[in-house]
Amino acid sequence: MNRLVRGEDGRDWVVRAQMEWRAPVTADDFEHDVAGTYGPGIAMIVVTAFLAVVLVVWTPEQVRVPAWVFLALVLILLFFPLRWILRRPWTVVAETEGDISGDRPSERWVGTIRGMFTVTGEVKRISKTIQKHSLPDFEGPLHPVE
Repeated sequence: MNRLVRGEDGRDWVVRAQMEWRAPVTADDFEHDVAGTYGPGIAMIVVTAFLAVVLVVWTPEQVRVPAWVFLALVLILLFFPLRWILRRPWTVVAETEGDISGDRPSERWVGTIRGMFTVTGEVKRISKTIQKHSLPDFEGPLHPVE
């Protein structure tokens, strides 16, 4: 997702967002990143699949399962993968090469936004702020990088 924005001072800014497949490591997240393996999650998936197979095998033939039960099971199985995809972190970068006369230097602002729908709204808001004030908002998700 790329956007070209012209600031009030005449500089051209490029605002781009890219989805990250891994959450970026920050000092704030260090204490929460203690469990480094996928073992517990894989064990829970195996146990759940085993219990589902046992439930199907032990069901008597006289029992009729309505179609909505299968639909509900599919929705439950798809909930977490869809949530994972929709809540991926995005790295947003707003940068300019400066102006021709050299009065305004080049700048680069970087930030992380979580969520596919949130990032589109934030990119629009950042673009409008650059058009009005020639800089991204200091209170927003982007921070200047040297």
